Amino acid sequence: MMRIPFRKMHGLGNDFVVLDQRADPVRIDAVGARALADRRTGIGCDQLLLLEPPRDARAQVFMRIFNPDGGEAEACGNGTRCIAALIAAVTGVRSLRIETVAGLLDAVILSDGRVTVDMGEAKTGWRDIPLAREMDTTHVDLTLGSLSEPVCTNMGNPHATFFVADVEGIETKDLRRLGAALERDKLFPERANIGVATVRADGTIRLRVWERGAGLTLACGSGACAALVGACRRGLTGRRATVVVDGGSLDIEWRVDGHAMMTGPVALPFDGTFDAALLGG
Repeated sequence: MMRIPFRKMHGLGNDFVVLDQRADPVRIDAVGARALADRRTGIGCDQLLLLEPPRDARAQVFMRIFNPDGGEAEACGNGTRCIAALIAAVTGVRSLRIETVAGLLDAVILSDGRVTVDMGEAKTGWRDIPLAREMDTTHVDLTLGSLSEPVCTNMGNPHATFFVADVEGIETKDLRRLGAALERDKLFPERANIGVATVRADGTIRLRVWERGAGLTLACGSGACAALVGACRRGLTGRRATVVVDGGSLDIEWRVDGHAMMTGPVALPFDGTFDAALLGG
């Protein structure tokens, strides 16, 4: 019986199963990804992260991302922070570069153990999101139930952020229903992550995110970046804010060069092995 090692990590409750494919790779497909992500019959996670040799010589590692539905994602902010901390712990390097499908992401390990990741340039053009047709991405023509006119942003993956008076007043069951429908709206040819946010009187942003292919999660790093960018574009905040998600807080800055910087904690609760038969095939 072949046993495959894994690590379980999370950033503010946004949790990951991490498999190191660099030295001893195993075949992972959509079926295997779904099996590992299943919280009842597998290990359970919001995303499966595969560490592979970098394609770009400037990077320390290539990170592939599978959602629980078996589809691949382009970017994951909390996952990038986790992998940066993992590589730093092994190598002792505190400034490093993670390669993803969305590009190269620079990360720095801070003295307090938190990790800052440059999530790259926030793209706001309708083709960049992408949207199915041309429109103003600060007030997108989309309404469902109590949610309307989101700000759309691409943070390596597509986001639609709806600003409401009080996100706490929306029941979780309603967020799930709205998120599931909006993710697959015909306006989004590549589907979208759906954020619902409130800018509080103290300048913080309260955010909940329905992640494309994963559902409602405790934290979404790219979603937090999209929320700050959207709030700034709407004139609701400046270029810095603390974004409060269900799992904790992330510090986000949208720099004048267009790059979004995200800072937050990571954790490694446990590691272990699983039976290769779980992957199916």
